[in-house]
Amino acid sequence: MQKLLKFHARPKLNSPNLLAAWPGISNAAMIVATYLLRKLGFKELATIEAAYFFDPIGILVKHNVIEAPQFPQSRFYYWKNKAGKSDLILFIGDDQPSAKGYELANLVIDMALRFQAKRIYTCAAALTRIHHTETPKVWAATTNQQVAEDLKRYQLVLGGNLQISGLNGLLLGVAKERAIDGVCLLGEVPTYAAKIQNPMASLAILEVLTKILEIEVDTGELARLAVETRERMTQVAAEAMGEYIDYFTEPIWEREDNGEEEEP
Repeated sequence: MQKLLKFHARPKLNSPNLLAAWPGISNAAMIVATYLLRKLGFKELATIEAAYFFDPIGILVKHNVIEAPQFPQSRFYYWKNKAGKSDLILFIGDDQPSAKGYELANLVIDMALRFQAKRIYTCAAALTRIHHTETPKVWAATTNQQVAEDLKRYQLVLGGNLQISGLNGLLLGVAKERAIDGVCLLGEVPTYAAKIQNPMASLAILEVLTKILEIEVDTGELARLAVETRERMTQVAAEAMGEYIDYFTEPIWEREDNGEEEEP
């Protein structure tokens, strides 16, 4: 599997953690990962050979000229924390393969083992009955009970039965197979808004994740986006309700008079 990795650097990392993210429900994981990538001084670590995992289904044509096939990118980055604290490896996959997901998960685990990562993290959305105006809680799923005990001080929702779809979940299943501690942090998302990007859930995840990893990140930009999104969702909901009422409610004075009178 090593031939599928192209290294751009070979740093010495201090007891790193690994955070991996792929697109998923409400884009919760990708918002967290790309935000960290922009805000911290990450450097390129390695790239995965995309052609092994993805089959292009078409090509682009620009100015009548066919371009070479484009593949989703899967990249590793690294960031050195302050002296004495754990460094961080970040993996971002632009897309999830339709096949070979298990192989891709094992390749990410190979990278974690190569740098002796002590724990693997992923993020996801937890679909609940929460309303979009409420502050989302963060759920946690872990690969063993000891890790769950370690996380209790962060006021996470622990317990319950969950299904974490896609590679954001599968990766931790593979981590468990290979005896590596793993955690998935899931931000609550309204069931009715599963197809909408949800920076509120991502912000809740990020605030917990940075505490666990002992990372300082300015979350102001994401917090503002969360407020804007919440306000927009409220506006859209109000407009939709107004249209619903208008459609199903007909004022009596607007009803047509058919000219007939009731018989006494």
